[in-house]
Amino acid sequence: MDDVNFLHQSFDGTDASQFPPIVIVEDDKLLGLSLKKYLEHTLRLRVLLFSSAEDCLMEFAKVNPVEKPFCLITDISLGQGSDGLFLIDLLKEKGFEFVSIVMTGFASIETAIAATKKGVFHYLTKPFEPENLKKLVIQALQSKLAAYMPREIMNEGEGLFANGSKTRLPSKLKIDRPTVEDMFEGLIGRSKAMRDVFDRITKVSKSDSTILIMGPSGTGKELVASAIHKLSARHQKNRVSVNCGAIPGELLESELFGHVKGAFTGAISDRKGRFELAQGGSIFLDEIGDMPLLLQVKLLRVLQERQIEPVGSTELLPIDVRVIAATHRDLDKAVAEGKFREDLFYRLNVIPIRMPALKERREDIPLLISHFLDRFVSADRSNEISFASLTMDLLLGYDWPGNVRELENVIERLVILRGGNEILPEDLPAKIFRSNPLATQTYKTLFELPEVGVDLKQILSDIEDSLIVQAMNRTGGNKNQASKLLALNRTTLIEKMKKKNIEL
Repeated sequence: MDDVNFLHQSFDGTDASQFPPIVIVEDDKLLGLSLKKYLEHTLRLRVLLFSSAEDCLMEFAKVNPVEKPFCLITDISLGQGSDGLFLIDLLKEKGFEFVSIVMTGFASIETAIAATKKGVFHYLTKPFEPENLKKLVIQALQSKLAAYMPREIMNEGEGLFANGSKTRLPSKLKIDRPTVEDMFEGLIGRSKAMRDVFDRITKVSKSDSTILIMGPSGTGKELVASAIHKLSARHQKNRVSVNCGAIPGELLESELFGHVKGAFTGAISDRKGRFELAQGGSIFLDEIGDMPLLLQVKLLRVLQERQIEPVGSTELLPIDVRVIAATHRDLDKAVAEGKFREDLFYRLNVIPIRMPALKERREDIPLLISHFLDRFVSADRSNEISFASLTMDLLLGYDWPGNVRELENVIERLVILRGGNEILPEDLPAKIFRSNPLATQTYKTLFELPEVGVDLKQILSDIEDSLIVQAMNRTGGNKNQASKLLALNRTTLIEKMKKKNIEL
């Protein structure tokens, strides 16, 4: 291939080497060449074309992963049995930073789900219009690599759906596409709470201080850790992640600090731990609140002395690693209960960053919905969805206990199962549909007042009787569960049932 030195070449007189290139992997050489020429002409960015995953990997083996991020466009089914999704995995393992779009001529829900689970920005079904691919590339760059892109391309991306019959979401439905200013290193938000997070990340990334990220599950704590590393002076070194809650306690010490041969049964050779692998870079200790107390003591010593001792070794190894920890637990409470060491808490909590729950920044929900629709709706918009006003009220009023991750899963589910339709309240998961019906006007027009009037007291009593009976039937007569459905104390429910002679 004659244009592999994409890091230092220019295109049409423009220094394209300073911007992320586009990498196409397509075994149909005619299609690949057509896409390459079209994107070069319309975007004025460097475009590389490979006809196989093997050629792509061979050339990328010559490139330092930290030198340049890029946009990858790959077919899923490549020649000689290659797999585009496997190529994505291999590039990630080698440490490359990129945003990916996959193409396929054999669409299925299974492959679409497999692609999105690998973090693919979009799933494109052949045949497609080149203009649709161009739009997707701009959206992908705008979403993931905006900091590296020329302003004119980012501005074009903001206006992609401004006109025409294919306008994606009418403004009356409160959906708003995120602008470049709303996106920060993979995080999206316009609310003050998220602006504060963006500002804090920018400030702390310049230091080497230990960071503690707190917030409920699904709020994007790992994205914060990634942003801090990426903006720091350590960005050319590794960022290593460890989920302290997912690894059994007896294995976590070896995972963190490594071990020597013979340290325990099965230790057939020396093995480096995550701290050593992160040397010079950053280590992200996710769910630090789940770390066993005994290991907390050893971690405290590492933070104080900046040395690690592999399992089974008497040799201390010096480390130069920035520690970023995260937890969804209330560590103040855990300290008070004796479940987390107070001295470790203060050592970790040098610079705290709190991620707000989604219910604390509801104004960002329309931006996030738009962003996820861009990911899951096909380029030809055939599985486009819109939202009834009542549906939007429900989405905005729901508390989202699973936070951004839950919202993403709901939008993906709606696109797959209800693509091409308007989403009505009954299309939503039951927990959302039933979450706050009174706040969404559901019952306010349920009963029309007759000309002759009504006995209001009797009407309300009948409604109360009906709801109590329904709650008891739904829970199989369990008064505890029924009282929760009705937001009543159990004793209050029992008193009402006795007073009304309701027996089930």
